[in-house]
Amino acid sequence: MITLLSPAKNIAVARAAIQAGADAVYIGGPAFGARQAAANSIDDLQQLTQYAHQYGVQVLVTLNTLLTPHERKEAAQIARQLYQIGVDALIIQDLNLLDEDLPPIRLHASTQCDNRSVEQVQYLQQRGFQRVVLARELNLQEIQAIHEAVPDMELEAFIHGALCVSYSGKCYISEVLQNRSANRGQCAQLCRMRYDLLDANSQEVLDSHGQPVHQRYVLSLQDMQRDRYIREMIEAGITTFKIEGRLKDADYVTNLTAFYRQRIDAVLQTMTPQPATSALNHRFTYSFTPDPERTFHRGATDYFLHQRTRPMASWQTPKSTGQRIGEVVGYTDRQLRVRLLPYIQIQNGDGLCVGEKGFAVNGVANELITPNVPPRTIPIGALYRNLDTAFRQSLHAERRVLVDIEMDSTEQGYRLTYKRLDNLTQITRQYDAPHEPAQNIERARQTIINQLGKLGDTIFAARNTTVNHPYFLPISLLNQWRRDLTAHL
Repeated sequence: MITLLSPAKNIAVARAAIQAGADAVYIGGPAFGARQAAANSIDDLQQLTQYAHQYGVQVLVTLNTLLTPHERKEAAQIARQLYQIGVDALIIQDLNLLDEDLPPIRLHASTQCDNRSVEQVQYLQQRGFQRVVLARELNLQEIQAIHEAVPDMELEAFIHGALCVSYSGKCYISEVLQNRSANRGQCAQLCRMRYDLLDANSQEVLDSHGQPVHQRYVLSLQDMQRDRYIREMIEAGITTFKIEGRLKDADYVTNLTAFYRQRIDAVLQTMTPQPATSALNHRFTYSFTPDPERTFHRGATDYFLHQRTRPMASWQTPKSTGQRIGEVVGYTDRQLRVRLLPYIQIQNGDGLCVGEKGFAVNGVANELITPNVPPRTIPIGALYRNLDTAFRQSLHAERRVLVDIEMDSTEQGYRLTYKRLDNLTQITRQYDAPHEPAQNIERARQTIINQLGKLGDTIFAARNTTVNHPYFLPISLLNQWRRDLTAHL
């Protein structure tokens, strides 16, 4: 089963991910979730779990900080509460938690466990884990070697999002310099800050242009983007594709989930035999064209998937640059002169940047922009848009579970069946009603098909509706039966 796993900082973002196409969401619990700003109560997670399970979507909860001895009992209690409300799996890092009284819930080994060797994955399997989240630094050959050595272990890999400059779980710079442990969800993001690069004699190193590497973001990596390598990753043994971003907003998660839903489904359709996916029998409708560059975007790298590639870092800025839309070519006292790429339109409220210098658009006239800062403070150079207001307003996704509907006549009336295609659950009901011959059989049949398929107020959408009788039925009766069956389905 190939699945797409999306991040959620709260219930609203999780719902957005589900509507956009996630097969599963991962979210923080009330504590110990490795993101201090993304905690969620047990009550909220119960509501989310009930909502997600309607669509056959799994809920994974992060319990993945390193724990002090006195915290383990509390963490185990949280695990039991999560199991009771129906959460599908826990993502954990601290293996000492396994010695506590845990419920019989699925366990996934966080990438913070530094899962980059066959031996580590074999050990985690022996400890009872059903899935490991592989280290981001692995290449395809290393992934395949792990899969071949431990073929019955589910392998999860990141496909998109922010990258840590150190091995996951092995970065200690934040703890050493600021007493904030990244393994306890307190990372100070020091890799996103400026540095000088000095040689052994404390002299500034020169870059390829002969300029000193002075106050640049030498540790700030671009974001991972691996949409072109989905097939290779599946063939290497990956079963779950994970989008990073548990602090991101709903716009980002909607856009990226829709983007990878379309990419994964397109790849699966080309494979023989076609791998299974839980979203195969769902219908997704988008009011936008998914594009990673139009929400938070630092540039793109496949990282070490194909050994070391360049460039991986973004030395100019650690912030979102977004989509390149043209260049700044000059300025007047109040306006910027720009040259835009074809089909690019800017509107008031858009956020633009040149390198590290960001500004908002207060006015647009042809290729003259009025910024909210003095124009002379904005350098000449490549122009990017990191806040696209029109795109943001267009972001809407809708998910429907496909059903097949069939109606037959019986001696006393009618038999009606609604069947979910994603898990083959079906509801059949017998209804007593007279057999009234239709004056126009085709028109009567079409009316029945239309009424039974009116599922707009449910999570369902009709794929095929079959009517195997020649009788007329009142619309009010058809509506009543439809509501009855879909409520039970």
